Amino acid sequence: MRPLRYSINVTLDGCVDHMAVSPSEDIHLYAMGKIAEADALLFGRTTYEMMESAWRPPASDAFPEWTQPFARTIDAAKKYVVSSTLKSVDWNAELVRGDLGDFVGALKAMPGNGIYTGGVMLPKALAEMGLIDEYEFVVHPRIVGRGPVLFAGLAKVLDLKLVGRQELGESGAIVLRYEAR
Repeated sequence: MRPLRYSINVTLDGCVDHMAVSPSEDIHLYAMGKIAEADALLFGRTTYEMMESAWRPPASDAFPEWTQPFARTIDAAKKYVVSSTLKSVDWNAELVRGDLGDFVGALKAMPGNGIYTGGVMLPKALAEMGLIDEYEFVVHPRIVGRGPVLFAGLAKVLDLKLVGRQELGESGAIVLRYEAR
């Protein structure tokens, strides 16, 4: 059974707006490695559209050279997109319809290294269903005092166990990994 891992960039005050954190080479290299290890990515519509508009060539060509390994890795990754409004997807993606819990359960039941998800709303729904096996927070040394926060409105408390931590160099970010209890 492959695990479902949730990864998100977050400021010290809990903001998860991707515009609130500063991009850096060390964070992109770290994320690239995690995406390369994954069998697939699971996105909601908003995250999929945001990632596609930034990282699908030729859009990604406009970014600094040090982002290109990340761009190539996410471009090649298999993607599943949960949406009731999109008519179709491409960019190596498959549209997910129907019961989310059943679909994710079937994905997790397959052999492999694991599935990564990101974003805000989809992971909240997955957490409430008890489907996320590992939570990874890339904590940036920044306080922004605004924006969407982690798991706002979560219906139940999630108890987690720290299983790893890693300091990233130039950015000063710290990666905290937790398993669901």
